Amino acid sequence: MRHMAFDRPVLRRTGGLLFWRLLGTGRGPSTTLGADLRRWALLAVWRDERALEEFLSRSPIPARWRREATETWHVRLAPTASRGRWNGVEPFAPVTAGPDGEPHRGPVAVLTRASIRPSRLAAFYRSTPAVDRSLRAQEGCLASVGLGEWPVARQATFSLWRDAAAVRAFAYAGRAHREVVERVRAHDWYSEELFARFIPCASAGTWDGADPLADLLADPLADP
Repeated sequence: MRHMAFDRPVLRRTGGLLFWRLLGTGRGPSTTLGADLRRWALLAVWRDERALEEFLSRSPIPARWRREATETWHVRLAPTASRGRWNGVEPFAPVTAGPDGEPHRGPVAVLTRASIRPSRLAAFYRSTPAVDRSLRAQEGCLASVGLGEWPVARQATFSLWRDAAAVRAFAYAGRAHREVVERVRAHDWYSEELFARFIPCASAGTWDGADPLADLLADPLADP
């Protein structure tokens, strides 16, 4: 937990790091209230692969992960769609389709993030258990985790899906999620929000004992 403060000056000085957030996580796959004080995340946007490789090989932060963590998981993502802002910034520049022009047919990652208005906190957290149950019941959801910058008011979710069709089935066919989205819009729950979709390019390590993208990606990474 102390490194949520101590790592910030190091990250600010890291070359090629365009945007970053240190994040706490919820318990297990749940996106409801609750915290796992042993599990933390770094979301980072890099200028290029070389800057990322320099960080992984030379920075004291990933060196400490290798030394102290009982489990690590690392995924590289290419953004394909993004709308909204994160603290006033648009962090993800979507990439175009691949060189063959064909739509992506493999696994998809989704990040949602919101700053919840104080007057809407109670309504928001009353709505999350039903959406969480629906998410975990989705056959095409490979993994999910709740994330947070601040306790309670600035929340995010990260999820991995078998394909884009599974994401659409959850977003539009699931009643619980659809009803919450309607209430968010009708009652202006968020002061800021962001939704981004990514193509997972490579992964390494384990998340709760396994790599959820194992056998789905053509470019596995060496263990970080």
